[in-house]
Order: sequence, then structure tokens, then C-alpha cells
Amino acid sequence: MDERFGFLPPSFKPTGPGSIWFHAVSVGEVLSAVELIRRVRSTQPRAEIFVSVSTLAGREVADRRLTDLANGVFYAPLDYRSVIRRVLRRIRPAVVVVLETEIWPNLYRESKRAGSGLLVVNGRISDRALPRYRQWRRFFKHVLRWPDAILVQSQQDRERYVMAGAPKDRVRVAGNLKYDFTPPDTAVNAAELGGDPIWIAASTTGPVEAGDPDEDDVVIEVFQRISVRYPRLLLVLAPRRPERFPVVAEKLSQAGVSYVIRSKSGFSCVPPAVLLLDSIGELAGLFERATVVFMGGTLPHRGGHNILEPAYFGKPVIVGPHMENFAEVMEEFSAADAVVGIGGPNALTDAVEALLENPTRAADIGARARTLAMAKRGTADAIVKQILVAADEAVPDPPHTLEARITRGPLVAIWKAGHAANIARAHSKKLDTPVISIGALTMGGAGKSPLVAHLAQKLAEMGRNPAILTRGYGRKSRLDVIVPRGGNAGIEQTGDEAQTYIRQAAAHVGIGSDRYQLGCKMQRELNPDIFLLDDGFQHFRLQRDRNVVLIDALDPLGGGVFPLGRLREPFTALARATAVVIMRAEGRHMGIENLIRRYNSRAPIFRARVLPQGDLPTGPVAAFCGLGQPRTFWRTLEALGIKAAPRLVFPDHHRYTAGDLAEIHRQAADAGAQALVTTEKDMMNLPSGIVLPLEIYCLRIGIEIENEAELLRHLLS
Repeated sequence: MDERFGFLPPSFKPTGPGSIWFHAVSVGEVLSAVELIRRVRSTQPRAEIFVSVSTLAGREVADRRLTDLANGVFYAPLDYRSVIRRVLRRIRPAVVVVLETEIWPNLYRESKRAGSGLLVVNGRISDRALPRYRQWRRFFKHVLRWPDAILVQSQQDRERYVMAGAPKDRVRVAGNLKYDFTPPDTAVNAAELGGDPIWIAASTTGPVEAGDPDEDDVVIEVFQRISVRYPRLLLVLAPRRPERFPVVAEKLSQAGVSYVIRSKSGFSCVPPAVLLLDSIGELAGLFERATVVFMGGTLPHRGGHNILEPAYFGKPVIVGPHMENFAEVMEEFSAADAVVGIGGPNALTDAVEALLENPTRAADIGARARTLAMAKRGTADAIVKQILVAADEAVPDPPHTLEARITRGPLVAIWKAGHAANIARAHSKKLDTPVISIGALTMGGAGKSPLVAHLAQKLAEMGRNPAILTRGYGRKSRLDVIVPRGGNAGIEQTGDEAQTYIRQAAAHVGIGSDRYQLGCKMQRELNPDIFLLDDGFQHFRLQRDRNVVLIDALDPLGGGVFPLGRLREPFTALARATAVVIMRAEGRHMGIENLIRRYNSRAPIFRARVLPQGDLPTGPVAAFCGLGQPRTFWRTLEALGIKAAPRLVFPDHHRYTAGDLAEIHRQAADAGAQALVTTEKDMMNLPSGIVLPLEIYCLRIGIEIENEAELLRHLLS
């Protein structure tokens, strides 16, 4: 299905909200995004990054340059609300980063309505575009109020954005990303190019207005003149747009110039000759080989192209009179005698020859250009900081489809009413022993069981006598079960989660539906000094001394209240919490903290992260699990560098059969897997006595809590 209608490929499998969506159009914007993504990835190696492009050339460059950096590349969706919402629901970005001047009203509005941050970076408004912005200021005023920040290249661009209707306090000068250019790795060397000197005519274009020159015609004519004096001259001619490649090839043929086409003959040619560079993304890596550079888009009324890439390599650059799109750069370079400006096409021959004849002057100009280019670096790092701050402050919550709101919306009201009735008629009973509830607002997948097990272990290490009260979900027996610390019981009696506590042997474990009666019995028989009430936030029949509520950082809002999403009750219920733990935390999560503070200003907030434990396989593996939120398992595997295929999902608390294992093995073998990996919970639900050809590895989960001592003091105070 067409990506432009929001139907992203099946390979797009985000493991939760919090991704970063970069939107770029031109090849230049894609290359700017590459530099940002590289730095985001080095800072946040687990970040999920997606890139949308609008052109074939941009897609080609993105596919090649972002193979190991981005989780997915796709064509930008059409700017319709339904299409944009479909993409937002799929990738659930924490922040949308728009490169340069792309203004898409629905993308802007729907991104903010979905709880995402929105940044415009490397923003600029050209001379040609400025009149349109002025004319449609009333329209752009409403659109430009959505971004959290517009980071522009220059003070002139800031003034133009404000002129177009952007709020003054949101437009800031950050600098030009192109100063942070990093050349791509290239296998091309000077010997392969086979010329001396080498002249690069970069990003050449055709006419824009009547009377404009065709830069390719001008460059070919100049080459014919000066190649007589320089028989070893190689001209690298790189048209700006792919559709110009065959046109320029025909021009070279008609002029009788010896030339080769990069895509057909590589870089090998015998000078004097022209190398027609018909590839995308290689030009930047060739500037290092140049003797002199002419920057296209500067003779006709196009406003110029970026001269910073050849300047990075210390190369002398010739430009025509039209550098309006880079006026500030041009002014600075001209003042420092770091660029050669010409008044029109007739001056190009003399300018090229003058630099070829005087290598010392050419080197001096190039050195000054490099000094200026290097002095302006650092913009990318500053923008990356802004991106990460925006991602940290966001709480993605894409809107549901209209169909879901119509069909399930009324059921949400019924669910809320029923829940309120349960609270109203609940008669809470109090145990003599302190009770600490560990629960969540969402149904499954918040990490309650690992946290209960972790706290039980810590309390036991402190010399306490903890006991765990749990429902024992998924067990076959209806009888209450009490297992003293270090004791045993079958999984049919306990269920898989309770079995984890029993095998850990850090606490007594009581399993039953009436946890008050169960607690009373355990008080008499085992004399615990503290109870941990597993999944107890909504268990109103037992009073608790502390209410610890878990928020999953990967899905804090759970998609809404059931049945629209996984919330058991709305976020207003956080008012009952005495402490909140943000689980699977990978940063500050200020957006989640701010959300918590809207409903509870008193409860201390802690962060916890998952620590995978156990031996893990190497080589190709397949994975399977039966969890409430399988995405958490996939994300843990990916963080460990395990790219499991296939990834098989079963219902939560699934009890596996021999047939299930046979199917798991078949799919794993078909994919070439050499081992299987699953969770500790799933290992307990495997049938005994069955041996598979593939070894099954168990991934156990540990917990690390920031300020753990403070949390324990809070629980025991």
C-alpha cells in the first residue's frame, strides 16, 4: 500500500511511543538530517528514529546513508488529517523534526494534538519565497503557532519567520547545520579520477527566468576553452536534479566533448574529459579531490546553493551573482576574501583560469574558507540537545480513529461508571501488619511483578520478614495457597507470576481472591512484618498503608480508558498514589513527571530501569512470549543487540502445548534460527518432558531503581 496514504510497511514495528520522526524533502535536507540522526544515535542508542522524504532522490540518499542509523525510511504522507493521524498512531513520535522550510498545516497541527513535540530546524525563508509568506501571512500565522521552537539559520531568517506570522518567542537563531558537514566515506581517490587539475561544477541548473543562462551550457563552453591549455584537466559536472542527467549528456554529445557517465563507466576516464556525475550523494565526498569548484544555481535566478561543503575541504569556490538564499554566508565569506564572486557567465572562464594559474592564491582562498567554515561548527550539537529536550517533555498520545471513538466511546462511559460504583460500595478492611500496594493504572505490562520481586528481595536483605499477597492469575486451583519462604507449590496451584515469587524465596507468598482473609491467616502462621500487595491499586477490599503506582515510560497513557485503551481508570486516580515509579525509564521523562504532577502534587516520583539477566544466545535466534505487552520484551532484546526473527506472540499467561512448541520450532527453523529465547514467565508455562532440537534461553528481568534507598524509606516510614 502507498506510504503517502499513511500505510507504512509491516517492517515498521515501533516498540512503544517515544520515537523521533525527521521530515526532510530535498537531498540537502536529508543530508542535514543524517548528521543530526548520527548524533542523536550516539547520545541515545536505543532511540527509535524514522525518516520521511518527499523525493525519489531523497529516498535514494536516505536508504543508503541511514541503513544503520534509522529504524525506517518512508515517503512523506499526504498532508490530510486522516493520513497524518494514521502515521502518528503507527510510529507514535515523541518529537517531529521538520527540516528547513517545509510547512505542512495538518502535520504541524496533528503532531501537537497527538502529544508530540514539534521542532523546525535549520529554518530559512528565501528571497523567492518571502513574498508568498507575506501575502498569506494570515494563514501562516495560524500554522506557525504550532511548533514548540523554530530554529533558524540567521538573524535575517528569524525576521522573515516573524514577518510570516511566527510567534517571536519561538523563533531562535541556531546557525546553519551545513557548517557541521561531515563528508561521507568514499572509495574514490585522486588516481581513480585521473585528472590534474580537477574542476568540479557542482549542482548546475537550467534557467529560471527569461534571459537566464543554462549553467551546463556555460560550463561545457568554458571547459572547451581552457582544456586546450590544460590537457590533463578533468571536469566533474554534477547537475542538481536527476532529470537533468540525460539532458546534460546530450549537450556533451552535441558539443563533441569527451565524457563518461558515472553510473556506466565508474570514475575512470582519460583527460581532458568530463565526468558526468549522475549519482546521488557522492558529490560531497568528491570535493576533497577538487582543485577549483564552481557552485551552480548562482548564474540564473535560483538564489544559490550551499558553498560550505567545498569550504570544509579548503577549496576555492566560484559563485555567480545570485546567492540570495545564502546571503549571510556570502557576505561573511566575501568580507574575508574566502570566495570568488563573478558578475555573470562571461566571467567564469577568467575566474577558473586565474585559480588554476595561481595555486598559491587558490590555496589562500580555500584556507580562509575552511577557517570560516570550521569556526561556525557546533550547530548540530545544539539542535540535538533541543530535540532530546523536546522528546523528554512529550507524552505521545495519538488520537483514536473515528470508528473506535464511535463504537467504543459509549463503552468507556459504562466502564467508568461501573468502576466508580465498585469504589463506592467497597468496604476496606485493615490488617494489623502494614500493607504496601504495588499497582498500575494500566492492564498488564507495567512491570509490577519484577518490581514486587525486587522489593521483596531488598526487604529480606534488610532483615525484614516480607510476605506477598497476590491473586495468582492464570492458576487452575481456586483454593487459597500459602507458601512459606523457601517452600514449594505447583504452577497449577499458583499461576506463573506467583511461581516467580516462590522460586525467588525472598518472601512468604499468599495466593487467593480474598487477600484480607489470606493476610489474616498469614499473620497468624508466619508473622510477617510487612505485606506487598501485588497488583493492588484497584483492590479496594484491603486497606493499604502505601500506594505505589507504576507508570510505563514506553506507554504512559495506555491508549486511553478501557475499551479504547488499557487504562483501568483515568489518570485522576493518581491522586490516591503515595509514590509513583516510572518503569523502563531511559531518561528524565519530564513530560511524564509533569503529567503526574497535574493529578498528584505530593507523591515522590522515582525512576526504574530494566536490567536483563541470564545467559543469552549468539547468532540467529527466534523469540516468543505470552505477555500483556510483548513490545517490552522485543525492546529489551533489541537493546541487547538481539535481532530476533521471527517474533511470535501468544496471549498473556499462555500455557504452551506440544503443538505450540512444534509450530514455534518450525517457524524458527524456516527463518534459519539457531536458538530460541523467551521470558522467565513463559518458561514456567512450557510443558514438561518435551525436548526441542533448538535450545531455549530464558531472559530474566532485574530492576534498578534511582534513589532506591529513599523509596525504601518512604515505604517503611
